[in-house]
Amino acid sequence: MSPRSATVRRDTRETQIAVEINLDGNGDSRFDTGIPFLDHMMEQIARHGLIDLVVEAKGDVHIDHHHTVEDIGITLGQAFDKALGDKRGIVRYGHAYVPLDEALSRVVLDCSGRPGLEWFVEFPRARIADFDVDLFREFFQGFVNHAKVTLHVDALRGRNAHHIAETIFKAFGRALRMSSTLDPRVGDAMPSTKGVL
Repeated sequence: MSPRSATVRRDTRETQIAVEINLDGNGDSRFDTGIPFLDHMMEQIARHGLIDLVVEAKGDVHIDHHHTVEDIGITLGQAFDKALGDKRGIVRYGHAYVPLDEALSRVVLDCSGRPGLEWFVEFPRARIADFDVDLFREFFQGFVNHAKVTLHVDALRGRNAHHIAETIFKAFGRALRMSSTLDPRVGDAMPSTKGVL
């Protein structure tokens, strides 16, 4: 397994989450969260980010999906941060524009050490199947808080809620891939004039 891999568990009264991540993978993935649409979206992260990703979750989905979605975002963020290590030699910044038919989204990411989410997304409906679209923001907020990254997400256009969500997750995967790539020209230098991230 790649040295840039990590396994993280999060156990609370509401959820039990386990995440395995390999930043130098092939896009292989396995998900068992009890939330099929979220599994479908996380598959986009793995496939388009070339990140091997396993997520297993048990949560209080009989109440709603909120705690499980948020805690998966938190645990994924912790795993990404752990796998990234000291960030020496990485590109640091990543961005992607991804279309799907009429939808187009842009995701820009900085492995800055400073958590921040700028979320400019409007969905034309409140639910996709039984998934509450408000929870996408909770997922990404949990991720940035614990991955310690700055993330800008802009849904630039789109009429179909499924298409909008899918472009966001595909672009996020590609931005993760770009930002975490090791740049041979940088060597083991820290990609910051401060000397630390």
